[in-house]
Amino acid sequence: MKNQTINPIAAGTEKVMQAIASGASEQVLSEGMAKGVTLGCRIPKDYFETHGKGESDIAVHAGSYHLALKDANIEKYNIMTYSSILPGIATLVPQPANMAHGCVVESIMSACTVGKGERGTAGIVYGWLYNRKTNEKYGGLVCENYGDYSPDDLHALLLSSLNELYVNGFEDDFRLENIKYLYETITPQKKYGTALVSLCFISYYHPVLG
Repeated sequence: MKNQTINPIAAGTEKVMQAIASGASEQVLSEGMAKGVTLGCRIPKDYFETHGKGESDIAVHAGSYHLALKDANIEKYNIMTYSSILPGIATLVPQPANMAHGCVVESIMSACTVGKGERGTAGIVYGWLYNRKTNEKYGGLVCENYGDYSPDDLHALLLSSLNELYVNGFEDDFRLENIKYLYETITPQKKYGTALVSLCFISYYHPVLG
């Protein structure tokens, strides 16, 4: 019979999960069976850019929106959306060729759905803040918008929004540079059409507090 190595962390975790399932979580913690560390809020790190569009005569969510996700090559994931801040450690990477089916992908997304013959454009603009004294990269600001706009008109609107964020809280201490604009537009010939653009995060930094 081969020797078996028991992983104490895995064994302890199994006991904790069994106890929690039976409603004894407080007893588990008081008896010291649960071992671990305290983690701070995770920080999004690597991200990729993508865009897509789709149209359908059937539905939006399970129709044109899904087909827009497919065009963007993110239809196999469970999508969650963020607000409009990029951490200083965020790094643009190529879109992975394959990720696990059904995995959670968190994103900053702009999506626009319109009817047949209508124009819909979705856009994102983002730029990076650099400390005026040290030149250190501080983080990024992102703005999203969508509607019946030409790509150029939406670009101008998004730049105005980005500038508003910048001058209200960042301008004194930081420069705003490396501004980038992403967009997708559609005029569907079917009942529903969706255009979307997205920054999708694929890795995270987890600070350990104790």
